[in-house]
Amino acid sequence: MAWPIAEVARMSGVTARTLRHYDEIGLLPPARIGSNGHRYYEERQLLQLQQILVLRALGVGLTEIARILGDQVDELEALRGHHRRLLTERDRIDSLAATVSRTIADLERSRKDGTAMTGINRPENLFEGIQPADVDASLRDFPEHAEATRRVTAAMTPAEIEAGQRERTARMVRLAELMTSGHPADSEPVQHMIEEEYRLLNGIRTVPVEEYLAIARSCTENESWSAAYEAIAPGLAAYQRAAMEAYAAARLS
Repeated sequence: MAWPIAEVARMSGVTARTLRHYDEIGLLPPARIGSNGHRYYEERQLLQLQQILVLRALGVGLTEIARILGDQVDELEALRGHHRRLLTERDRIDSLAATVSRTIADLERSRKDGTAMTGINRPENLFEGIQPADVDASLRDFPEHAEATRRVTAAMTPAEIEAGQRERTARMVRLAELMTSGHPADSEPVQHMIEEEYRLLNGIRTVPVEEYLAIARSCTENESWSAAYEAIAPGLAAYQRAAMEAYAAARLS
């Protein structure tokens, strides 16, 4: 049985654009291309796509995934290896969830009695469990930007990568504070933060307006991305999206 690219995209949650990109770079060629020019995938390709998505979720880059798939001989043994990695990732997510839980309790206590947040004074509590791979995984629907990000990080030291990840997460917390303080998404303090994020984004690669708006939509439409925002504060994913869309309308149109 063969499935057209649109059906594979629906089943897997991967965009047809990404599937075409995987074909173009030789990572996941379709089983055949029909006379109508459409790509068709069979069971073997679906199994391979599953492996690609598992490895992407674990933060493995496309170049490394191609090497892994090219080297593997036994699919069953490969799946066992992926399973072990997923169990490790589960433990990391549990650690991250505990970190966010502590931050929520800390914020609630701070706002109730006016004392300083211990999470800010002890940043290891705020960032424990957060890995640079989280950002890479969130960009899997934007392969060109993900590749550009990997090229930039390849020239960085582990300490620089970790510092960048911590700063990204700190910006999410600052945005949550603006949201809970009642600032509209298009207000000046929020838009100042969004402009800073936009400059950082374009410092990696020039992002067309259409792609920037697609990234904004992913704040709520990408399940793992939305969960990361919501873990900081309920409603933050939609707030981030609205702020980015307001920025695009006011300054990029």
